[in-house]
Amino acid sequence: MNSRNLFWILVLALFGVMMVSPGVHSSWIFLGLIMAGFLLLYAATQSGDSAENDASAVEPQPDSGEEESLDAIAGKVLKLNGRKAKGGVLAYEGSLQVEAQEAIKVLDLSLNEMNRHFWIESIDGGETRLVILPEGTGKEVQEAKRTVPNLSLHWGLLLATFVTTTWAGASHQGINLFESPGRFTAGLPYAFGLMLILGAHELGHYLTARRYGMDVTPPYFIPVPFALGTFGAFISMKTPPSSRRNLFDVALAGPLAGLAFAIPALLIGLPMSTLVEGGGEVGMMGGGANLGSSVLLAVLAKVSLGADLSSAHSVILHPLAFAGWLGLLLTAFNLIPIGQLDGGHISYALFGGRKASGISVFAMVALFILALFVWPGLLFFAILVFLIAGRKGVPPQDDVTPLGNARRNLGYAVFVLLLVIVAPLPHGLYESFGLHCPYV
Repeated sequence: MNSRNLFWILVLALFGVMMVSPGVHSSWIFLGLIMAGFLLLYAATQSGDSAENDASAVEPQPDSGEEESLDAIAGKVLKLNGRKAKGGVLAYEGSLQVEAQEAIKVLDLSLNEMNRHFWIESIDGGETRLVILPEGTGKEVQEAKRTVPNLSLHWGLLLATFVTTTWAGASHQGINLFESPGRFTAGLPYAFGLMLILGAHELGHYLTARRYGMDVTPPYFIPVPFALGTFGAFISMKTPPSSRRNLFDVALAGPLAGLAFAIPALLIGLPMSTLVEGGGEVGMMGGGANLGSSVLLAVLAKVSLGADLSSAHSVILHPLAFAGWLGLLLTAFNLIPIGQLDGGHISYALFGGRKASGISVFAMVALFILALFVWPGLLFFAILVFLIAGRKGVPPQDDVTPLGNARRNLGYAVFVLLLVIVAPLPHGLYESFGLHCPYV
């Protein structure tokens, strides 16, 4: 079943549930219609042949002499079965006559001289497709367009985000820094903790990408003067990775680097937090968390708090612990296997473009269903992901060579980590973790 058919089945199932379920408010139906519109647009951008989707119609068409030359180059690495042309883009299909890495070297020598970008990808039947983009897309042009970062902008956003997160950290404790500016230190543990986690995440991506010679911008931090004080940070990759392995490494480096700071922040901050006795609950914006809302959070709470958990299942987090908890949530959010999210890149590297596209559509629909029926506050983030990260990127140049066993197993482990962060602790395990269970 292809991703387009899967999309329509899931959308129809969603509307069936919405229409037949008793007590569905009209606002939910309205939100469902909005969601369907977004998903329809998403499906349209994801469907079709990858060579035609990823290469826009660029003129002029190659003349007959150029085509003959390109045919000869393609014939060096492929036993050709066919060729398609659209808008100056050529797609050759056939079976590889040499190893993928050797094919890349042969194609590099010829096509870079012609200033053309290319990639090879696996297609149905065990065959390979070579996609050659029009003249003016090769490494020479990419090198000429290499990003010169505006460091004053990056440092300015970093400073502004530190200010807004300090403000947010104080606000979470009921301190208005307009009225009491001298109490700004109350917001520093949260600000330092969250900025370290976000910075480590993005620097993990940045340094790994630079190690592989990719053109990538320094991190852009996003300050907001309310709520959490930031919408996070991001980097922009200006050139595609050379292989699936490079794509995997760049995608994975961010979450692992962020967790290296988020987990210690929780372990250090939890003993300074306040347990809520009995069955009390505290909202998230008040620094509250249900320790059983995440398997990983419950494990870290058990390690950090020990026997003190027996009287409580909720906690008012110390600002540093709150930053660590947000770090876990942001890591999980980034690991969702959708489009340009880290999880989407990892999924692409593991399974290839076609399977990753289907997984992405399924995950996108699931995210909207969760937003509509489980946690309405997730709807904003679902729409944000759809608009910003839902699109497909340019494939790696070597989209044929699979990951080795070590990377493949690590990729599976990362998706298990996603489940461990987002899955709540089963009620039957509360007692064994030493948590007070409010349901018995």
